[in-house]
Amino acid sequence: MSGGSTRYKIVVRGELSEHFAPGFEGMDLRAESGRTILVGEVVDQAHLYGLLDRVRDFGLELLQVVALSESE
Repeated sequence: MSGGSTRYKIVVRGELSEHFAPGFEGMDLRAESGRTILVGEVVDQAHLYGLLDRVRDFGLELLQVVALSESE
């Protein structure tokens, strides 16, 4: 990724409480229908991999990772 940050949507199984928010600093958490959607700016690949490492470290099941277009 060059030229700045990209907005990402990361979806995990389970409805996470705000207790997990500090682990995903800078991301908005929205729990619904048995899953949690994290949306926010990711500045580079290292940042993205750090977020995915936290998903793994918390023992969460990763369902989806999507780079969002500017209109989303």
